[in-house]
Amino acid sequence: MPAGRRQSFWVGTPEIYFSKQIDNSRLVKVEDPRRSREMRQFGIALSCLFLLVMTYAWQHFKAIEYGYKIESMKIESDSMTEMNRALRLEDASLRDPERIDVMARKLGLQSPQAGQVMSLDASSDSGAPVMASISPISVISAR
Repeated sequence: MPAGRRQSFWVGTPEIYFSKQIDNSRLVKVEDPRRSREMRQFGIALSCLFLLVMTYAWQHFKAIEYGYKIESMKIESDSMTEMNRALRLEDASLRDPERIDVMARKLGLQSPQAGQVMSLDASSDSGAPVMASISPISVISAR
């Protein structure tokens, strides 16, 4: 034997597989009533557990959804309150008699003379029809 070459030794049993035909056609499964009752009870218990978990999850997600809706409605209410405040402020500034007087003078209008202003009483509104009447109006030119 040469010194440089080693001889390999295989130790152990070879793995050999033999195929064996097994005929299960003559086997008959016997129903066990106790086992089927246990499986039915297990299925019912599992179904109840599933329904409880789904009901809890549905309620939980609905609560989260309602929380988001409430928060968005609060934000919308706050913005509407702020817009209402801004509009009331604008209305008050537009109704300012001093501002109206300054604008009227810029347009060349004059203060009304005595007898030109007629006040309409809203308190006399009794719901009955009122006949329209013509009253003389004196026109003053601004020349």
